Amino acid sequence: MSIIRQLSEKPWVTEGTVEEPHDGGISSLPAVKLGLRLFLAVVTVLFILLIIAYGSRMASEDWRPGPERSLLWLNTFMLILSSVAMQWAQFSARRRRMDGVRLGLFAGGAFAFAFLTGQVLVWRQLGMSGYFDVTNPAIAFFYLITGLHALHLLGGLVAWGRTIAKLWGSFEAAQVQLSVELCTIYWHFLLLVWLVLFALLFSGNNLSVLLAICGIR
Repeated sequence: MSIIRQLSEKPWVTEGTVEEPHDGGISSLPAVKLGLRLFLAVVTVLFILLIIAYGSRMASEDWRPGPERSLLWLNTFMLILSSVAMQWAQFSARRRRMDGVRLGLFAGGAFAFAFLTGQVLVWRQLGMSGYFDVTNPAIAFFYLITGLHALHLLGGLVAWGRTIAKLWGSFEAAQVQLSVELCTIYWHFLLLVWLVLFALLFSGNNLSVLLAICGIR
């Protein structure tokens, strides 16, 4: 029952360990890391279903591809930089370099906020260009896909904020290493998801491109 209770809590809030058999013995696995893995698995299934629905809707006669927004390329670059900065923070935490941890975390958060700001600008551009009509399935999917991804990134920023708060306390690098590692894993996951969604949004009506994205030959 204790394991079930731990898994029901937010993986970036609670810290602990669970015992699991490994190579004939017992190894200690952080409960928060296990919880994050389960959460990422659920989110992966969610986005896979979304991609399948996108492909099915794309084949409909009323599908009218939305306009391609060049700002999405810049936003993608911002998210890549954010992921790289988080990786640097994790690298520094492993080597007990607090200055590197602070720099990586602040840069990662700043680039993430830049990405979200860029997404909002894209939504405003669509609205001002007269593409706010969600009766067009392509536009509706665009708002759904980008909005859902942005929502998950906002959730990651909550965990990022809690980790940043630790840096203002008396915590050492070893004490924040797990939190930094979890944030980094989550950031890399969101980057991977966004790259797939980004390719999906620019596939237009080309079903062969969509099949290539899904790895279907």
